[in-house]
Amino acid sequence: MTSSDPFGIYVHWPFCKAKCPYCDFNSHVRHAPVDALSFARALATELAWFAAQTPGRTVTSIFFGGGTPSLMPPAAVGHVLDALAALWPVSPAVETTLEANPTSIEADNFRGYRTAGINRVSVGVQALDDGDLKALGRQHSAAEALDAFRLAATIFPRVSFDMIYARPGQTPEAWQAELSRALAEQQGHMSLYQLTIEPGTAYFDLHAGGKLMMPGDGLAADLFDLTQELTARAGLVAYEVSNHAAPGHESRHNLLYWRYGDYAGVGPGAHSRISAGENRHALIAEKHPETWRGLVEKQGHGIISDSVVTREDQASEYLLMGLRIAEGIDIGHYAALAGRAIAPAKLKHLEDLGFIATEGPRLKATPEGRKLLNAVIAELAV
Repeated sequence: MTSSDPFGIYVHWPFCKAKCPYCDFNSHVRHAPVDALSFARALATELAWFAAQTPGRTVTSIFFGGGTPSLMPPAAVGHVLDALAALWPVSPAVETTLEANPTSIEADNFRGYRTAGINRVSVGVQALDDGDLKALGRQHSAAEALDAFRLAATIFPRVSFDMIYARPGQTPEAWQAELSRALAEQQGHMSLYQLTIEPGTAYFDLHAGGKLMMPGDGLAADLFDLTQELTARAGLVAYEVSNHAAPGHESRHNLLYWRYGDYAGVGPGAHSRISAGENRHALIAEKHPETWRGLVEKQGHGIISDSVVTREDQASEYLLMGLRIAEGIDIGHYAALAGRAIAPAKLKHLEDLGFIATEGPRLKATPEGRKLLNAVIAELAV
């Protein structure tokens, strides 16, 4: 990586009001008030450690994720952003995103976040059906979510409308009505994720016990097709499997991940990918918030794992991330990482099936291939 290559910062805020039954992220509920500024100071300290590892880089995107970053007081967000700006050059066109839950209490912080330097919010609406919101463990109503989104759209230059579909009992007719309602509100970007059952979640246990019936593969595929049809009709391009945007509204930070760029992740459980010479390092921070903070106070960072990613593993990660996006991967770059080219016979077989397409030096998954992306990647990586 060179100093001119995109470089992102991910900031993890691990606290939530409640644990959603489908969530497998590193999130924690505290029944006593969180000392937000002490965690913000620890984040700033860990940022300083990463700055020493990445001299000469310019920050092009910043992303506050969680957990629930919209539980951060604006002063804490400002403290982190001020620290970051003192440690690295920051691009004048930097994208600074914060994930926000649309409760009225959290929406009250929106103007403070904008003043602190946030210029994009990703609003976790998740559903526009009050019964489904309750089943998903969300703390807001559909009306409250729409009010919060509309407020965000008046404050921030860019906003994303985020939803979950393929929910238990959801029909294509219900999803068409719900998504159409959301498309009438969106402001250029939508993240639309199919609900997946992850180990370690309450939904996983319910599903394993036969108490949660999920849509079958056929229905899930129909809902995916419907999503692509309605978003395309509204002028939102499916630039990634689950993300749709009008031109110029794509998430630049998430594109950094999918293009396999470098990023530093600070906060409990955060991951990083940092290039150093010929090597690429994978770093992981301690997941438990208070333990992480203690490590930062003791040694300047909360990193508990730092491993060199082999060229073969880099190739696998590049393939896994890059085929999620419409632009695909550079075939030559993959071959350089893997130490071998993809067998022409494999490419022809998958092209004949209609799952991939090659355009000059680039390899892309087709719309049909995106439905079976894991299988396509597994075939190519062997």
